[in-house]
Order: sequence, then structure tokens, then C-alpha cells
Amino acid sequence: MVAPGFMDIHSHSDIPLLIDPRVESKVYQGITVEVVGNCGTSAAPMNKSVKAYREKYGRGGVPEAFQYDWSTMKSYMDRVDRQGVAFNVATWVGHGTVRQNVLGYEDREPTDAELRKMKGLVDDAMKDGAYGMSTGLIYPPSVYGKTPEIIELAKVSAKHGGLYASHIRGEEDYSLIPAVKEAIEIGEKAGLPVQIAHFKASGKKAWGMVKQSLLLVEEARARGVDVSFDQYPYIASSTGLAAVLPHWAHEGGPEKMMERLRDPELRKRMWKEQRMDRDWNGVLVVFAKNNPQYNGKTIADIAKEQGKKPHDAAYDLLLAENTIVPAVMFGMSEEDVKYVMRSPIGMVGSDGSAISPNGILGIGKPHPRYYGTFPRVLGKYAREEKVMSMEEAVRKMTSAPALRLGFKDRGLLREGYKADVVVFDPLTVKDEATFTDPHRFPSGIPYVVCNGVFTIDKGKHTGKLPGMMLRKRK
Repeated sequence: MVAPGFMDIHSHSDIPLLIDPRVESKVYQGITVEVVGNCGTSAAPMNKSVKAYREKYGRGGVPEAFQYDWSTMKSYMDRVDRQGVAFNVATWVGHGTVRQNVLGYEDREPTDAELRKMKGLVDDAMKDGAYGMSTGLIYPPSVYGKTPEIIELAKVSAKHGGLYASHIRGEEDYSLIPAVKEAIEIGEKAGLPVQIAHFKASGKKAWGMVKQSLLLVEEARARGVDVSFDQYPYIASSTGLAAVLPHWAHEGGPEKMMERLRDPELRKRMWKEQRMDRDWNGVLVVFAKNNPQYNGKTIADIAKEQGKKPHDAAYDLLLAENTIVPAVMFGMSEEDVKYVMRSPIGMVGSDGSAISPNGILGIGKPHPRYYGTFPRVLGKYAREEKVMSMEEAVRKMTSAPALRLGFKDRGLLREGYKADVVVFDPLTVKDEATFTDPHRFPSGIPYVVCNGVFTIDKGKHTGKLPGMMLRKRK
């Protein structure tokens, strides 16, 4: 089958694509366009304080010589274009990043002057070519933004014809429905399209609630609010281990969080008020820089080894790793995944970064979605389980995200369009990456072409870097 190049509308490759511009884990899947800046975090804007924060806490997965040498969205985009990259890149501007530039990690509402400053930063990023604004409303500092603040900032995106992409305020049983309603309200009041990230229900108590949340989306669309979503084809999510802590534990940034983790009374309170109700047998450590012996182990296993309660083992690991512990968390049901996947409203998004089996980006045990999202949808869900047709799966990876982002020359095989093309075998295409052995390329995708240049030829990466920053024009 010959298809348009696949578009990953939900990715976190902002920094990895600068470390290794071959972006292997994505190109081998057939991806020719990647949208970064999701979940409220974008590479820019980056003032001196944000740069200092990244120099201290963003060193885990980057080489020693890596330079955080940009400040504006334009200077980040220019660096990507200078270095070259093997796929095309579009970006949102992250609300959390904007807030960090102005308010740091303070849990309070902005003053009028601060809000003006934040609006100015969103405006600048949109003028530089961002496609909209994203929020990460479970992650500090984005979580500290209340609905009216986000509406005001989303209006700036709307002014430039941009979108509002949201990791909503909660995906658990008590938070899912109000969180979806909030996302719709923001789109309605700010007057712009809404893209809900990784549409799901998390934790056993929430299983089945996707029926209600999807109905809310359908009802909003029926009354003229442009809402859609993306989804990855797995029952496990992946985020920082610190996300289990209540929001107050994060206030003031990592230093303050570690102070609180060292306080026995506050630690007890954190455990009682934990934000995610998790079975520790289903929480895998992806990467612990200072304790690599724990990579790929569950928190339950680590606790057993150490003779501790699981939450204490988790909190001690956060302290030992300067709060940076990426983790995989099992929490969804297969029935829910399929129910959401059947909806024609959704698109495919990996929620993963572009990494490689070798070098610094090959360390640890990342979520298999980094390597397997798109072939898994085609092989497991379209061919084997017939959740949807192969053609519908391809539409969700190509023309649907292209329409969403307003591309006029990508997403279809049509004369005059950019030559982003994937050739795959519908009978053999499949994901090979697993939770225990994730650094494996998929099979059945022998050719990928980006901007007319082969990036995968006879199943092998060519090393060519034909991609570019896609800058939104109003």
C-alpha cells in the first residue's frame, strides 16, 4: 500500500530531535510530520530562569555538550532548520512553559501585568509560526492556571487562527468529565478548535467512562464547537513518577518538592492525598540516571528489594534522581481503547519522543509507543482485530491531522502536494516493540519519503535529513 506520510499530532520530540536528527524511532514507523510542544511544555520561549532550570533538571537524557542556546520560538525553529531533521516539525507553544517564564512554579493567579506578559509570549510564538497553544493541566506549572487565564491566552492563539491542544485536568473517575467539559468551554469561549490529548479513562474506577466523555465531544461538535482528539493504541501511559504527587507538593519547583519529600509528616500527607490511585505492580521505571539497576523494574519490585513500602520506595527514588524519573503506568482497559478508536473524530498520536536504540537516546526502557504506535494501529487494530478498516486507520494518520493543522499541501497523495509518502505491506506491517524490549523497529514498512527524499529505503534509514520546520502562517 502506498499512503501519504504519517503525521504524529502528539509528540514530545522537541529536544530529542536536536540530539539525534535522524529521529529513528519515528521515521521507521512512516512518520513524515511530527507535532511537538504538547502537554503545556514547548522548547520556547526560554528566558534566563527557564534556561537555568533546564540546565539543572533537563540534563538526564541529553549529552554533556548539549547547548540550550535559543530563547524565542523563532530561534528554536532556526536551530532545527540549521541542524536538519529527518521529518517535518510543527509546534504548539506550551502554556506551562509560558507560565514558567513569567511566574516560575508559583501556585497563584497572575496579576494583570503578568497576564499581559504571558499573552505577549503566546503572541510572539504564534507570529513565529506556532500552530496553537497547548496545556498540561496535571503538570506544574500549567496546573496552576485557572480556566479564565487559559481562555485569555487561548484567545491569542485564536487571533492567529491557531488551535488549543490540551492534556486535560484529569483522566480519572472523579476528574475526567469535568476536565473534558473545561476543554470544551475554553474552545467555546476563546473561539478556537480544541484538540484533546490522548483521549482515555485512567484507573479501574474510570473504565467505561469514555462513553460519557466521547458523548460530550459529540454534543459539543453538534452545537458547532470544533473538538477532536488523538489517541495512542496501548493500555499503559507514560509520564514522570512525580505526577503521582499532589499538586501542592510541586509548588515552587523541584528543590521545594525535594524538601517536602524529606519531611516525614509532609510525606505521609502526600501519600494520603496522592493524585493518582496506582497499583505499584503496574508502575515501571523507564530510566533512573543514578540508579540504572532499576530501569525496567516496577516500583513494587524495587520496594520489595529495599524492604520498604512502595510509596516510600517511589519517593526515595525521586529524591535520588533529582525528581526526574520517567515511568510507564498501566491504567486503561482494552475495551475503552477500542471504543475510542472506533470514533471517526479521533486521530493517531504517539505521545512519545523520537529516540534511537543506540547512544544516549537508547538508554532505559521507554514506552513501546515511541517505536510502535502507527504500525500497531495498522497491524493489530486494523488488520487483525478489525476495529476499523485499513483505509480509515490511514486517514486518521494522514488527511485528518493535515486538515486539523490546516496544511494545504500535505496529508493526501495528490499532484502538486509535498512528496511525503509511506509504502507499507498491509499483510505484514506490525509493531515489534514491547514493554520489556522497547528499542525495536517495526516490520513491514520498507519505504518512507519526506519532501521527496528517501529516509527509509528497503527497510533501512538512509541518514538523510530532508525535514524542516513547518511555520504556521495566518
